[in-house]
Amino acid sequence: MTLIIAIDGPAASGKGTLARRIAVHFGLPWLDTGLLYRAVARDVMANGGDLEDVAAAAAAARLIVAETLVDPALRGPKAGDAASIVAKIPEVRAALLDYQRAFAAQGGGAVLDGRDIGTVVCPHAAVKIFVTASDEARAKRRFLEHQARGEDVTYDDLLADIRRRDERDRGRSAAPMLAAADALHLDTTELDADQAYEAVMKLIKARVAGG
Repeated sequence: MTLIIAIDGPAASGKGTLARRIAVHFGLPWLDTGLLYRAVARDVMANGGDLEDVAAAAAAARLIVAETLVDPALRGPKAGDAASIVAKIPEVRAALLDYQRAFAAQGGGAVLDGRDIGTVVCPHAAVKIFVTASDEARAKRRFLEHQARGEDVTYDDLLADIRRRDERDRGRSAAPMLAAADALHLDTTELDADQAYEAVMKLIKARVAGG
């Protein structure tokens, strides 16, 4: 049985943590597709390019090396903001689409999380989940993550960053962030990590059982 699970949602909604745990549960490979866009932005800037430069960003997307996705620098708030800039470029999204679909096509299936997995990358996924949470809850989560790593960021800056990224992701012309028509919805605002995992597993099992 091939099982492809698409997890979409805005930044800090909890989709990445859920996707990782879901992949472990089902013994499937997992791809955080947001890292691809962060890596594109990183490589453009490393080459002295402008993030708005379509040719430079598309060229970087075509040369993505999977092994570099473990770079810890891709996890910071600046990387996320930069990623949302290159992610609105249609040529970048097109260049990364084959990579993502090839990952999903592995034998047995895969778990992918991002913002357009259920709508564009894997529209025929067996299970689609759209994860949300309030802006304030997401900013608080990010603040605690950065605080734990000893990084000097403020809650207000993170809240503004999240809202700015949401606006870009929802408003871009190429693959805007939105829930697939057949996606199951999960609001994690009032849930801790374990509660969110229990809730999403119930949704997945019900969808798989229902065919």
